[in-house]
Amino acid sequence: MSVLSTVVFADISGSTSLYETLGNERATEAVTQMTQWIGDTIETHGGRLVKKLGDGVLCIFGDAAGAVSATSAMLRQHKLRLDRWPQPLRMDIRVGVASGEVVDVDGDCYGDAVNVASRLCERAGPAEIWATETTVLLAGAAADVWYRKLGMMEIRGKAELLMLYQVEWRENEEPDSLTMQAALVSSFAPVDSILGQIQFSWHGVDMSFTSSDAPVHVGRATHAQLCINDPRVSRLHARIDWRNSGFVLTDMSSFGTWVRFDGSESPVRLRRDACILHGTGQIALGVPFSESSAPVMNFHVAGASVHLG
Repeated sequence: MSVLSTVVFADISGSTSLYETLGNERATEAVTQMTQWIGDTIETHGGRLVKKLGDGVLCIFGDAAGAVSATSAMLRQHKLRLDRWPQPLRMDIRVGVASGEVVDVDGDCYGDAVNVASRLCERAGPAEIWATETTVLLAGAAADVWYRKLGMMEIRGKAELLMLYQVEWRENEEPDSLTMQAALVSSFAPVDSILGQIQFSWHGVDMSFTSSDAPVHVGRATHAQLCINDPRVSRLHARIDWRNSGFVLTDMSSFGTWVRFDGSESPVRLRRDACILHGTGQIALGVPFSESSAPVMNFHVAGASVHLG
C-alpha cells in the first residue's frame, strides 16, 4: 500500500577528490564514517534510514516539515564540523527532497518521489538542499529556513518541468530578492513577477538582457542576439526564455549544450531539453567542458525575483 511520505536523498560532494588525496582505503573509511553520521543524524531527527548507496543515503519521513527541519539541522551541524576538519578531509553534503506516494517493500521504498529526490540531489550544489514545490507547500512555515525559488526545471525521467526550490538553511543569511519566507509559500497568494536580468561574457565581450528582452537566441546566425562564431555551434543553438520568474535555457542544437553551475561538480547536459539558469556558471556549446577548446560562455543571473502578497 502506498503512503504519502517525504523522501530525502543525501550524498557526499567531493568524494572523488578525497580518493585521489587519501587513497582508496583511507578514503573509503572516511566516506563510510560520513554516511553513517548522515544516517544517524537523520534518525535522530525522526527520519528512517532506508539504505546506503555508496556515498549516498536514502531516508524517508512521514511529513515534509520534519524532512526540511532535519536536513537543515544536519547541514548546520556539518558546517560546524567542517570548520574543524583539515582541508584534505573536507566533504560537503548535498540533498534532494521530494514528497509523494511511496510503496514500502521489505523495508525498501519505491515511487516517483524516490526517483525525483535522487535527481534533485544530483543537481544540487555542495551544502545545498533542493526540494519540490509539493514538499515546500506541505512543509509550510518554519522559523529557521527560507525557500529560494529556482523556477521550472527539467528533471531526467519526468515528462514535464517541475517547480523547484532551494532550502536556505544558514542562520546568518537574510532573504534577498530571490528568496521568500516559508510562511508566505503556503498562503497561495497571487504571484507578481519582477524584471530579471541575465549577463553573459564571451571572449571579453559582456552582454546583458532583461526579462523583457526574451526570447534571446544563441547561435552562429548573425541575427542571434548572442552570436557565437564557432563551427561546432548550431546556427540557432539555444533559446533563453523568461518563464515563471526565471530564465530558462532550451537547447535546439545538433550536438547539445552543457551547463555548469558554480559550486557543482557535475555539468547538466541538454539535448533538445531545458533547464533553469540561476546564480553564476558557464555554458558550453556543441562540445562538453572536457574539450579544452570548447566555446564557453559565462553567465550570471541577477534581479530575478518573486513577490508573494
